[in-house]
Amino acid sequence: MQQDKHPDYRPVVFRDRSAGYAFLTRSTATSDQTIAWDDGETYPVVEVEISSESHPFYTGRARTVDSEGRVARFERRYGQGGDEGAGGTG
Repeated sequence: MQQDKHPDYRPVVFRDRSAGYAFLTRSTATSDQTIAWDDGETYPVVEVEISSESHPFYTGRARTVDSEGRVARFERRYGQGGDEGAGGTG
């Protein structure tokens, strides 16, 4: 095995921004930021947008992004349909 071909595999902390959750694992990811962990050691920290703590698939909690709904918004914007419009025979 050639020595200088593989990246450095070391402990790294991944921190979920939206949930405030962090976990320590081994990775080849690099970061300039560091964090003091519970064991007293300092590790590089990588910020992530989503993790198993905040993703609805893993948590079982669905996030409501669109409270009105696409159909209701379409009907409000373009009317209820029917005789109006370019395709009407009216």
